[in-house]
Amino acid sequence: MSLFKAFSFKQVVSIVLVTLMMSGCGFRLQQSYSIPTQLSTLHLTSSDEYSELTRILNDRLRVNSINLVQASDNVPILRLVNDSLERATLSLYPTGNVAEYELIYHVNYTVVLPNEEPQHFKTAIRRDYKDDPRTALAKSREMELLVKEMRSQAADRIVQTLATIGKS
Repeated sequence: MSLFKAFSFKQVVSIVLVTLMMSGCGFRLQQSYSIPTQLSTLHLTSSDEYSELTRILNDRLRVNSINLVQASDNVPILRLVNDSLERATLSLYPTGNVAEYELIYHVNYTVVLPNEEPQHFKTAIRRDYKDDPRTALAKSREMELLVKEMRSQAADRIVQTLATIGKS
């Protein structure tokens, strides 16, 4: 069965036009970045090589076809300086217990290109978190998932930053 027998001519033309319009407007799939060739190979270093952020970032870099290699003089370096989670009180119950928190995940990182000055970056991911002391176990699991999502979003922002470095 040929393609034209399975679909009408109008359907085929519509699909082709939509595809052309999407590519023409710069549409890309989420987490798909155009990384400059100078950053297609880099060395990733972290104060904690086994942290969840480092693991997630490793995965994101590989998905974006970035080769991770050992450090050498002519290889760019992505250095995760530190990450931290801050929790601030947003609201209280009438009893004085905390009803809602704001979680803020901070990441400081540096990109060092060969023969250039280091470029320092900071990113902060914010989430609101409602607390209920009656469901402590469920809420602790929810917080774990929120923090994991925040780390994942931070890794995406780091890769997004890498995509813009060579274009400025």
